[in-house]
Amino acid sequence: MSPNSSTRVIVGLSGGVDSAVAALLLKQQDYAVEGLFMDNWEDGEDETYCTAAEDFQDARQVCDTLGIPLHRVNFAAEYRERVFRHFLDGYAVGNTPNPDVLCNSEIKFKSFLEHALRLGAAHIATGHYARLVQASSGVRLLKARDGGKDQSYFLHAVPQAALARALFPLGEFMKSTARELARESGFANHAKKDSTGICFVGERRFTEFLGKYLPAQPGDIESADGRVMGRHQGLMYYTLGQRSGIGIGGQRDADESPWYVADKDVKRNVLVVVQGHDHPRLLHSALTATELRWVSGNAPATPLSCAAKTRYRQADQACTLGSNQDGSWSACFDQPQRAITPGQYAVFYAGDECLGGGVIAAAEAYEPDAARPSLPLRNAG
Repeated sequence: MSPNSSTRVIVGLSGGVDSAVAALLLKQQDYAVEGLFMDNWEDGEDETYCTAAEDFQDARQVCDTLGIPLHRVNFAAEYRERVFRHFLDGYAVGNTPNPDVLCNSEIKFKSFLEHALRLGAAHIATGHYARLVQASSGVRLLKARDGGKDQSYFLHAVPQAALARALFPLGEFMKSTARELARESGFANHAKKDSTGICFVGERRFTEFLGKYLPAQPGDIESADGRVMGRHQGLMYYTLGQRSGIGIGGQRDADESPWYVADKDVKRNVLVVVQGHDHPRLLHSALTATELRWVSGNAPATPLSCAAKTRYRQADQACTLGSNQDGSWSACFDQPQRAITPGQYAVFYAGDECLGGGVIAAAEAYEPDAARPSLPLRNAG
């Protein structure tokens, strides 16, 4: 008997190819594999965008092909309270939140994990591209072998206890290999496109969707020198560094360089725009982050030379990390960073190892002739 054959693993099946291949790989390793499909979004008026039925059928076809059971559970109430409420709260104050981190820490590695343990599972597994390594100090979270698909950024807030129960079978695989394994195994979803959009809510017309929950407050669009350039639909619909969809092209007596969102003046309800991809108003030298979560469970000694990502898919950016007396943390970058956005996450790395991260609260403007910021920041925000 295989040493794995009595180890029960429940795989979170989304209907996509990655979680399907995760189940396949675990079955090949002789684990006692079961699938679980999560219903996390309910909106009776949203039938146009509802793909849950299709996703469930894809998950069921995978389980039928593998000969494993499929469970189904509804976490819609937990999702609305723990994830979607924070998502709306962030937009309401002018931030640009990223719900994927909370989706992982609050739903996939909390609600799902708790449910799986009640079903008798020893582990849960997902289709995330990341690696876990057991060490004397606990579980270490590493980047995936496929750098283009690495999802450690979204997993930095998952606590140690949950990581100890988790398996990421795709951590050593390339996405192209996963699709080929799915095709060879007869999975109907082998060519299904990757999911995008809001976590568990999916793709939709964002302006229309957000407007259902938050009232739009149109206001002026101003240039950096205070000229009124047009009208915005509502600050929540724009993010720092955004170029398309601003709607102020063709200004008379102005050059034709594209315009970018540089700031949101929430008090005045004004959207500030500048011309040029690397305009100084778009550059930042440092950031302040709050709500820090550390993968190890313990904050690192500071000051710490490491790397940071201020958005998913960004290349690692060298920085010095330090803690502040008020409980926040500061990261001072070796090179100026473009469009650091409050509400997004700053995630810190030492080589391939993900150390943890937090919510970006503020960023310090880059001043070309100024000295590099010291820790703690002298004027964050």
